[in-house]
Formats: sequence, structure tokens, C-alpha cells
Amino acid sequence: IMNKKKVYILEDRGILFVQGEDTKEFLQNLITNDINKVNETNSCFASLLTPQGKYLFDFLIIKHKNGYLIDCEKIQTENLYNQLDLYKLRSKVEILNLSNEFVVAAISYEKFLEFKIAEDMPGHTIKYREDPIFLDPRKKELGARIVINLEKLYLSLKKLDLTSSNIDEYYKFSHEIGIPQKNTDQLKNKIFGIECNFEELNGIDFKKGCYVGQENTARIKLKNKLLKRLFPVQLIKGELKDDIIKYNNYDIGKVLIKNKFPFALIKYLNENFDIKNEFKCGDAVIKIIKPIWIK
Repeated sequence: IMNKKKVYILEDRGILFVQGEDTKEFLQNLITNDINKVNETNSCFASLLTPQGKYLFDFLIIKHKNGYLIDCEKIQTENLYNQLDLYKLRSKVEILNLSNEFVVAAISYEKFLEFKIAEDMPGHTIKYREDPIFLDPRKKELGARIVINLEKLYLSLKKLDLTSSNIDEYYKFSHEIGIPQKNTDQLKNKIFGIECNFEELNGIDFKKGCYVGQENTARIKLKNKLLKRLFPVQLIKGELKDDIIKYNNYDIGKVLIKNKFPFALIKYLNENFDIKNEFKCGDAVIKIIKPIWIK
């Protein structure tokens, strides 16, 4: 559980700002979530998929002035910017990369609830000294995020009586509860958005109209074709050099994110898969963690 006194300055997050008279319609036609949910008091989680429904990017969207802030993994910022720019065509939309001006900081769920107007709802957004603070729309256990101008950061943290801590603690916690936030570029084109558990993480709206990749996403859901999911991997021994995961020579999954906080695409309904077992991945021995929020 995150500590109430701690703040994690997520310097590995980037910020884009999208504004202009066509912005709402522009984003609505692209993203997996409904942009109409995003306002002064609510932020959302969403993704951008390929036309086939495969993963490209995921991000958080926060209303800001006359546009939207997009909080994404910093290593993806440039590519996300280019992808949005590609779709812009003649739309009256301006996209700015504000990663050098804004920073994202994470605080605990308990700390967020101490604010007078805070509500206990994922995505709930308040302002503190003009800056948005929102309860993580994926899972509130991840705490809240402040998107703040770099110059104001330290004074705000001091006023809130928060101490900066090692961000690996935050990402380790995120990994344990089953939410990938690091090295997500390794998922690109390799996995369907719905297999990333975006429905359970409040990132896909099945009632909204068309968006890029919608047909396959809807088909997988409606026809119960969701046979594989992205689960965190716990290394028991060795190191992850290979990517195929086996149990008694049966292939039950593939490691997609290999770094410090690994994730694999697992055939979780397969009869050879039992969450209690240990599995082989090359010379490594691993366990698969099934997030408690997955049925």
C-alpha cells in the first residue's frame, strides 16, 4: 500500500496538450474511451489502437483550460505526438509537447481523500493551487496524480507535507496489482488493446461510436474471444532471456515486457494453465500473477 507521506515524482512521464476548436471530435474519433467523460471534475484512461485493434499507446486524459492534457510514458511521447499529428489532417487542432514544463507526481489514495472536495471515485478530479489532482481512473489503489508546472512542484509538495520517494516503489506496486506503466512500447502491435485488460481498467467504452480499432475490439468482446490476457510475471530464478512460457512443454504464453517489471500475454483459460504453478521461460523459473480484479 502506498504511504500517505510519500510522493513519487514520475519524471518518466510526458505531457502533451491538445487544443483547438475540433479537439473534442478529433480525440473522440481516435481513442478507446469517451472524451465526453472528461471535464473539470473527471479524468479518464484511454488508449490508441491500430485499425486492427492492436495496442499502440495508453494514456490518461485531463481537462485543462480549453483543451486536454495527455499524460503518457515519456519514451512514447514523441511517437504519440507524431501519431496524433498524422491523424490531424485539416482538423483545427494544435498539439504541443509540454513535457519540459509539466511534471506528473503520484500520491496515495488516503492523501487524496484528505482534500475537502475529494470524492472516492476513480477519475475524480480536483484543483489544488490551480493544478489538477485526480484519483487514478484505472484503479484507485494506484493513488492520485498531480499534473503540475515544474516551477510550482516543490512548493506544492512542501505545503502538502509530502516527501519525495524512489519511483521504483510506485512502479513495483503498480506491477504487483497488474498494471503495466513501464516500457509499454514493447507491447506495440503485439497484443490487442482488450487483451491489455483495458476494459477492467476503465479504458474502453463499448457504448461510444467508432474509433480506430473498434471493430475488432467489439468482436473479441461480443464473441467471447478474449482467450489471452496481459499478466505480471514474478521471477523466481534465473533471468528472462527467452519469451516463450511453458508448462510441461505446453506453450501457455509469451513475455512481452522484459525489463524490471515484466508482463506476459497468457492463455489464461487454457487447461494447462494453473495460476498456482511455476512455469519455465527458457532457463528462468517464473510465477504468473493474476490480478484480483480479473474474473
